[in-house]
Amino acid sequence: MGEFNVRSVLVTGANRGIGLGLVQHFLRMPNPPEWVFAGCRDPKGQRAQELQNLAAKHPNLVIIPLEVTDPTSIKAAAARVEEQLGGSGLNILINNAGSAQPRTLDNETLETMTQTYTINTVGPMLLGQAFLPLLKKAAQGSPGSGLSCSKAAIVNMSSYAGSIEDVYVWDFGQVVSYRCSKAALNMLTKCQSLAYKEHGILCVTLHPGWVQTDMGGSGSFKPPLTVDASVQGMLKVLSSISEKETGTFLDWEGKVLPW
Repeated sequence: MGEFNVRSVLVTGANRGIGLGLVQHFLRMPNPPEWVFAGCRDPKGQRAQELQNLAAKHPNLVIIPLEVTDPTSIKAAAARVEEQLGGSGLNILINNAGSAQPRTLDNETLETMTQTYTINTVGPMLLGQAFLPLLKKAAQGSPGSGLSCSKAAIVNMSSYAGSIEDVYVWDFGQVVSYRCSKAALNMLTKCQSLAYKEHGILCVTLHPGWVQTDMGGSGSFKPPLTVDASVQGMLKVLSSISEKETGTFLDWEGKVLPW
């Protein structure tokens, strides 16, 4: 990953799980970003303690209050990031914040469907809109004509569970609202890739694997992948993708997944 030079990155849902893992790995890079922005709902709360500890040691880590379902919070976060960047753009927006409700088709409700869709699909759309000026600025300020994550990118954290062609681990859990929201997120990524290509912004959707997190685990079952292994794999993928991968659905090893 020596070629992966990123000046600035924003990770949503950064206080635990994959989001926290991404922040930790960016900070540990041989040539870390000048700014790592970590978005979370309650930066001063107990659940953000690890993030607070990291920020105390790393002056380039800035914790940003961010509720991805609240347009006012998103606008305030964009203004805060813009102020911190002081005239330069944002290289990568990683829409990682997500929610899953362990419900079957029979007991899905309007409330759980709407809430999950709002967090997992509408949130990334609103964030893409709010941070578009900063992403465009980063793209304009980068050399070369091709697309890359070192230039400007939106990375949407999806799931193989959103594949319509290959309905992943259905027997393990139906999680219908989650599957529907991730399938919709995949379409959002495709739309973003078409709309934002002219601005020099790469857009990709990633399946991080079945990871050992609060969301990924279920009772005594232990998912096969650690956060570390997933994040290392995804960063390797992000360091190597280019224009031909924009608008695609990849896993943490770089394999193309079926829509």
